[in-house]
Amino acid sequence: MRIYTRTGDGGTTGLSGGERIPKSDPLMEAVGTVDELNAAVGVARAHLGQGDLADHLASVQGWLFELGAEVAAPQKKRHFFETLDDSHVQRLEQWIDEMAEGLEELRNFILPGGSKAASHLHLARAVCRRSERSIVELSQIESLRPVVLQFLNRLSDWLFVAAREASRQEGVEDSKWNTLGA
Repeated sequence: MRIYTRTGDGGTTGLSGGERIPKSDPLMEAVGTVDELNAAVGVARAHLGQGDLADHLASVQGWLFELGAEVAAPQKKRHFFETLDDSHVQRLEQWIDEMAEGLEELRNFILPGGSKAASHLHLARAVCRRSERSIVELSQIESLRPVVLQFLNRLSDWLFVAAREASRQEGVEDSKWNTLGA
């Protein structure tokens, strides 16, 4: 099977309905950043061993694939791809609350880093924020369900807590940011 089509060589890409749009279109930026986020989550997952955190990341990857499919679908057909709902946001909140119970309460900002897995989770969180911004931009010109933004917003929170948990599991302390001049 051939993976290349050469149809995108001129800077356009095809949508599922057959329409071609520029690769610089806000829709493609949004779809691309969701894909990049999914890849970043996959890298973080590869740096974890077996356990709940890795299992949760696998679930997140599936949900991101579904979110990307919904965003990429033509507006008239998006309802066929609407699989994310409030229960996914609630699941992330539940995971956040469960992990936070075992973590030291934050009294300072922390620097992204920690263990290798935690560092990749922090990077995934930053990519998630970028993805969220691109979805916000797209939502200003196309109708998107509010749960899409809610999910990405909560996911970035979860990735932050997951990074702290990954470091805790590996016995690595958070790097606290000291105030300027300290």
